[in-house]
Amino acid sequence: MTQQNPMVISYLGLRKAVGILGIVFPVILVLGTLIIGKDDTFQKSISMYYHTHMRDAFVGILCAVALFLFSYTGYSWVDNLCGDLAALFALGIAFCPTSETSVIGIIHLISAVLFFLTLIYFSLFLFTKSNANPTSRKKQRNIIYRICGFIMLFCIVAILVFIILPNDAKIKLETFSFVFWSETIALWAFGVSWLVKGEFLMRD
Repeated sequence: MTQQNPMVISYLGLRKAVGILGIVFPVILVLGTLIIGKDDTFQKSISMYYHTHMRDAFVGILCAVALFLFSYTGYSWVDNLCGDLAALFALGIAFCPTSETSVIGIIHLISAVLFFLTLIYFSLFLFTKSNANPTSRKKQRNIIYRICGFIMLFCIVAILVFIILPNDAKIKLETFSFVFWSETIALWAFGVSWLVKGEFLMRD
């Protein structure tokens, strides 16, 4: 049996960890609010859970994601830079609470948009890199990466459009927790993309 390089194993582990955290993040916030805070009300957005009993979990999970992304090493300096930037933006989301008026709220929004744009870049351009003769499994994974990237892009554009909508339209969409579900779907797509890259799903 060929002994695997422990460095490679750690990289795969980091990708899996990031993917799992992306998927469970909204689930933990909702269930935690229901169980700990005894409140079954959906917040308008994932960021609004900062102002609930789940504040520590919100900040803690984002810090864990940031730590894993800072530790992530890809195939080139571009991968490393994107990982570091995504980590920085994750910290911006965690430590600059959402607000509709303050400068801190604006920093939060910018950090969130840049965080997802960096993740979209990972899925569409970095994860899809292939050698001259990619395997059929690699081609299948590239399809998944692109689907996840475009889902994230669609969700972020939808949220940005929501922000500039008239208040009447916003109120109607908020009854369906529009921003929360858009963010959740984007996080799940992000998580799936990283789980595939970490060979938790669709390995050769």
